[in-house]
Amino acid sequence: MKTTKILALSVAALCLFLSAQDKPKTPGTPPGGAAKLRALVISGDDVPAHNWRETTPVVKEILESGGRFEVKVSEDPKVLAGPELSSYDVVVLNYRDANGRGPGEEAQQNLQKFVAGGKGLVAIHFAINAFREWKDYRNLVGRVWVKGSGHGPKGPFKVSVEKGSPLTEGLADFEIDDELYSALAGDAKLNVLATAPSEFSKKVEPLAWTLPFEKGRVFVTVLGHDAKARHVPEFSKLLLRGTEWAAGSQKPQTAEARKS
Repeated sequence: MKTTKILALSVAALCLFLSAQDKPKTPGTPPGGAAKLRALVISGDDVPAHNWRETTPVVKEILESGGRFEVKVSEDPKVLAGPELSSYDVVVLNYRDANGRGPGEEAQQNLQKFVAGGKGLVAIHFAINAFREWKDYRNLVGRVWVKGSGHGPKGPFKVSVEKGSPLTEGLADFEIDDELYSALAGDAKLNVLATAPSEFSKKVEPLAWTLPFEKGRVFVTVLGHDAKARHVPEFSKLLLRGTEWAAGSQKPQTAEARKS
């Protein structure tokens, strides 16, 4: 009798296991069952020297490569003004309103509220010169391009990676063919992740950083002039990890995690 009961329980357990395996996965759910993070990439405008049509697909590719993101790209920055913004975990700005296509004051306020309430923001390259009439944007991203900012000729230089952050774990110093933005303005305290000495400013300049904004998280990298620069493996890893962190991931993917 005892053996019969044990056998019956074993069969029941097996049936439950097989039933669980047959249940369809929720769309947008990665292996392991956790819902994907939602990223909204804002693009569609920049100065002529920055080919957003070329770089935006690279950003999407990088974010999707980790398997944690569902990515939507919008070429209309006015989407930032809509109520649907709250459905995203992070906004990624691959954008500079160069042609009078600013999103408007309502969108700016909505984005600020989005981050302050606990969501994430990522600014890439010349996005630090977006929203030039928006005074609070400087506090949001930490540093902005102003009159007197600049860079030397585009070319190769060595980037020093700061240690001690989960976002830089396993990353070595690297070389990139890029623009080295210098003499940016801002007073916010930055958690600097990468630097390089600038011939333009004669100073060591921050090239990637994080900072809090009220309850939210902001990641900025001023690297990434073109698709070639964004395909540098260390740039890709740092962008992915920084975006995961900004989106609220408590454990951005590290080099060791990627091997498993």
